[in-house]
Amino acid sequence: MPLVTTGELVARAATTRSAVAAFNIITLEHVEAVITGAESLDAPVVLQVSENAVKFRHGRLLPLARAAVSAAERAAVPVALHLDHVQSDDLLRQAADAGFGSVMYDAAHLPYAENLAATRAAADWAHSQGLWIEAELGEVGGKQGRPPLDAHAPGARTDPAEARAFVTDSGVDALAVAIGSAHAMTERTATLDHDLLKRLATTVDVPLVLHGSSGVRDDELAAAVAGGIAKVNVGTALNIAMTGAIREFLAAHPEAVDSRTYLSVGRDAMAGAARRIIQLLGR
Repeated sequence: MPLVTTGELVARAATTRSAVAAFNIITLEHVEAVITGAESLDAPVVLQVSENAVKFRHGRLLPLARAAVSAAERAAVPVALHLDHVQSDDLLRQAADAGFGSVMYDAAHLPYAENLAATRAAADWAHSQGLWIEAELGEVGGKQGRPPLDAHAPGARTDPAEARAFVTDSGVDALAVAIGSAHAMTERTATLDHDLLKRLATTVDVPLVLHGSSGVRDDELAAAVAGGIAKVNVGTALNIAMTGAIREFLAAHPEAVDSRTYLSVGRDAMAGAARRIIQLLGR
């Protein structure tokens, strides 16, 4: 099936009060697992390659991107390819030629004015290439002398009025907001600020995105989708599933040396995790 764009999937989800699952991929096993999980539910899905994943792959974007595009084109469900958490302008400018239909430009660690200027430039370039662009806004600095808080720093919260101004002035197509989740959580203990999400959803006129979902319980995620989140990023949950399954397999089979035996177990575990999350989000 031909690649679709993240923008198409997010727009569709926003109109039905559901959310599209966007999974961060690191290996070919991640790619195959996510697509298998999506196909089992006949649901669309987004494959995301982060800047950190590119660094892990020796700074080369194309090998993983080409594998993802090839797998997506052979999938039985719509699949989009998204370049995630990009801070490098050089990497950003590789997106279109590598098959990506969307990018998330991450300047949220910068003071507001610098974040806005960098994001505006990134959005102008992305739109000139036909790319949908997502950005992120945490808590603006300067209050009681505090520096800016990254969107997933402890205690960071996105202000609705600032978010509305940021979206208007930057021209982005979606906004990731800080409402209590955090990246790389291995325990599901995050509590989301649903009152804040409600205010953001009524103030900001682009789809809202939740990052750091792996630390959020199912009921909290479902409430976030009902409250206006249209795209949910997932990364650590896949890695937990894969690593746990491989550890269990190798403990039971210490003689195993063929990587296919334990990678297949890890891939199956990730497919199950992807299926559960996609189903939870209403896709």
